[in-house]
Amino acid sequence: MPLKKRQKLKVTRKANKIEGDSSRVITRFHHPEENHRISKIVQRIMRLPEAEAEKLFAQIMVDFSGRHEDIGHIFERHLNEVKEYLPRDANLNDVQRALIGAYFTKEYSIESAALFNPSIVAHPDQSHLKKGSLRFIMSLRATGEGHISSIVFRSGVLDRRNTFLFDPISDFVETPDLQSDPVYKRNPFQRKLKEMGAGDEITAHILNQLPEDFTYNELMEKIKTLRANPEFTQTAQNRAFEILCWLADSNYEVSFHADHRISERVIFPVSKNESRGIEDARFVQFCDNNGEIVYYATYTAYNGVTILPQLIETKNFITFNVLTLNGKAVQNKGMALFPRKIDGRYAMLSRQDGENNRIMFSDNIHFWQKSKIIQEPEHPWEFIQIGNCGSPLETDEGWIVLTHGVGPMRQYCIGAILLDLEKPEKIIARLDEPLLAPHEKEREGYVPNVVYSCGAIIHNNELVIPYAMSDINSGIATVAVKELLGCMRSLA
Repeated sequence: MPLKKRQKLKVTRKANKIEGDSSRVITRFHHPEENHRISKIVQRIMRLPEAEAEKLFAQIMVDFSGRHEDIGHIFERHLNEVKEYLPRDANLNDVQRALIGAYFTKEYSIESAALFNPSIVAHPDQSHLKKGSLRFIMSLRATGEGHISSIVFRSGVLDRRNTFLFDPISDFVETPDLQSDPVYKRNPFQRKLKEMGAGDEITAHILNQLPEDFTYNELMEKIKTLRANPEFTQTAQNRAFEILCWLADSNYEVSFHADHRISERVIFPVSKNESRGIEDARFVQFCDNNGEIVYYATYTAYNGVTILPQLIETKNFITFNVLTLNGKAVQNKGMALFPRKIDGRYAMLSRQDGENNRIMFSDNIHFWQKSKIIQEPEHPWEFIQIGNCGSPLETDEGWIVLTHGVGPMRQYCIGAILLDLEKPEKIIARLDEPLLAPHEKEREGYVPNVVYSCGAIIHNNELVIPYAMSDINSGIATVAVKELLGCMRSLA
């Protein structure tokens, strides 16, 4: 248990700095502001003399083929995005096809604005390591043009002294392949529609025609049939179709190339709900009752107006399932899942009211109905709000939870509390002073005076904390677990 006599806490800031690299670019479809311009652009390309077209394409390949692993595939994909605007009788040669794809392609620098809000977990592969070492995966929030956020990864090894040995970062970055026909389960789908206030006779009419496990294409086919042969008012049907498509598009699966480095992988916004960014993924290595390991991450999808808490599921960091989180308690930001079930139920920290730390429990990881306040702002450095800084970390003494507190001048600090192992709704100890506060070299950035983390790890009896500095880049700090516990004030 924490010591009664508290000592001065020694926190070590590592020399490692994790900074964005503007040369790391992905490709995106380049859409003109008005659709009618697409046909005009295509016609201009097609009118180019053959020699001029070949010269232009050759220069494009010189300038860009070394920046992307398969740029020809990218051009073909973006050509398909505009194929409905091609002349019906067009007989395009290979150069014309590639040029049209190139004109509707643009590069996007994913890390040009910031690389921050990291979390860290043990890598699925722990083979061929020296004694006392741990292979890790670090996720970070990358922000580029337009302040659009995505998830990127780094990997490496923590040695027995907790020295970070990062793997080389690939020169290439890839967005994943989106599964073209994902599968949904009807009952959870219906539950979510009901929760959204959209579980009416129209959605029931469509879903009752589908099997328990149905595909996206099957759902679209039923919508198409009802649109062609209406049985309800057009206004009501269109509203139901919109909600059904919204929910289906919010649940998807993406896959990366297994033989590529993890630093090449970027999870970029896919659905309309996350069109303005994927924010603050909190990854956790979850161990089920049967011993199976699954990695989950909660994140915030943002469309420029509203936020939507989402859940990522992966076993290998190659294929990722993205799912909606559902229930009355799924609101606001900062959900953090416990790494195992407690008394047979999933447990998650949250902040529904934007001010207090809460906890919630559920039999189903996708549905959360009730939450309970476990911590309110108490000290001046957290008077504005408190929240978690990632998933709880299990020790013999209790669950260590890193917290964030917001104080005067909107300064963010990182603190810590200790939860009871079997009754985590009970705080048994806490730090009264911040564990980390922004110092002079950390306070300048996109959002000044902020230190923040989305998840730490315990290795070799030390708490290893990757943390963001003023929403622009990231650093790493360590503190001995025993010392941390010894500095906490007992509340038991």
